[in-house]
Amino acid sequence: MKKFAVVVFFLLLKLLAYGQEEFITPSKFISRFPITLFTGGVVVLKAQLAAFPDTLNFILDSGSGGISLDSSTVDYFGLKPQPSDRTIRGIAGIRAVSFIKNEKLHFPNLTVDSLNFHVLDYSLLSSVYGEKIDGIIGYSVLSRYIIKLNYDSLNIEFWTKGAMKYPRGGFLFKPLITSLPIQTVRVRDEKTINARFLYDIGAGLNMMLTTDFVKDSAFLGKKRRMYAKQAEGLGGKIDMHVTIIKELKLGPYRFRNVPVYIFDDTYNVTSYPYLGGLIGNDLLRRFNCILNYEKRDFYLIPNGQFNAPFDYSYSGIELYLIDGEIILGDVAKGSPAEKAGLLEGDVVIAINKDFSQNIHQFKNALQHTGTPAKLIIRRDGNIMQYEFKIRNLIR
Repeated sequence: MKKFAVVVFFLLLKLLAYGQEEFITPSKFISRFPITLFTGGVVVLKAQLAAFPDTLNFILDSGSGGISLDSSTVDYFGLKPQPSDRTIRGIAGIRAVSFIKNEKLHFPNLTVDSLNFHVLDYSLLSSVYGEKIDGIIGYSVLSRYIIKLNYDSLNIEFWTKGAMKYPRGGFLFKPLITSLPIQTVRVRDEKTINARFLYDIGAGLNMMLTTDFVKDSAFLGKKRRMYAKQAEGLGGKIDMHVTIIKELKLGPYRFRNVPVYIFDDTYNVTSYPYLGGLIGNDLLRRFNCILNYEKRDFYLIPNGQFNAPFDYSYSGIELYLIDGEIILGDVAKGSPAEKAGLLEGDVVIAINKDFSQNIHQFKNALQHTGTPAKLIIRRDGNIMQYEFKIRNLIR
C-alpha cells in the first residue's frame, strides 16, 4: 500500500510539473523590422493588406480598441465595406463606421489574419504628417503578441505570448486593460493629484487633460498662463490650450516642466471622472518598452531620449500638406504669428530660406524658441514675407 501511495505521489508531481511546463512556455521571437517616428513621437509601421502588393503606412496606437483603414485606401483597393450601426468617439467628434472583415495584414516574416478593420477618413492625419496614413493598428494586433518597441534603434519586435524575462534597468507597470490600457500617474503643480490616464502611444504629445479634471482637481494655479492651440484627432480639428505643469511622475520616473494640452471633452472620450486625460508618445517615446497585454505587463526602460528637452516653442500656427502645398491652418489669436499678420489659408513657400517644401523640416524650423522665423507665403496670388519671434512657453 505504501509503495502504491509513493507511486501515485510521484505521478501527481509529474502531472503538476507537466502543467507547469505548459504554463511557462517561453515566448518566441517572430519578427523585427524598422519603425518611423513622425512629429510628436508617433510610431508608423509599414505593412501590406491582404493580397495587394502596395506598402501602406499604419500608425501604432494603444489608444485604439481595434484596427482601422483609411476610407480612400479602401476605395483605392476597390474593397466594399459592410455598413454597421456602430460609432466611434474621438476628441473632435463621433463617426459612424463600416467594416472590412476577415482580412490579413502582412509584416516582414509575420502575417496577422482574421482582422476586422473599421473604415474611417484619415485625410486630416495625412495632411498633418505630410505622408499618406492608410490606417491605425490598435488592440486587435497588440493583444495577440508581446511587442518590443526600441526607440534607440528605431525598430519593433513581435514575440509569441508566453514567459519572458525582462531586462534590468526598467520598471514594470501593471496597467488596467480591457481593450485600452489605463495607467495611474501623479501630476503636480499648485497641488499634487493622482489620477488615471489612457496610455496612448498614438498621440503625438506629452499629455492631455480634460477641463473637467483641471477644474475639479484645482491643481493648476488660478493665474495659469494658457496659450491657444489647435490639435487634430478622430473627428477633425479641435481648439485647445497648452500650458506647462511643474511635474509629471510615471512610476518612479519624474519629468519636470512638462507641456500639456487642455481640452473640453465634449464627446466624453475619457468618461470623466474615470480618466483625467491621456499620456502621449512625446513622453512615452523616452522609454524602450515591452507591451505584454496578456500578462498586463508594460515594462519601460529609459532610453537615449529620456533626458531630451521638451518642445517649449510657440508660434501659434499649424501646418498642413494639402494637394501638394503646405498651408497655414489655424492662426491662434494673440500668437506671434497672428501679430505678425499671418492668416489661415496662407500658402507657405519657405521658412528661414528653406524652400524644400518638406513639412517635417518646416515644423522643426518653428521649434527653436527665442529665434526669428521668416516665412515667405503666397496669398491671393501675391508673394509676401513675414517675420516673428518664436515664443518660449516658459517665461
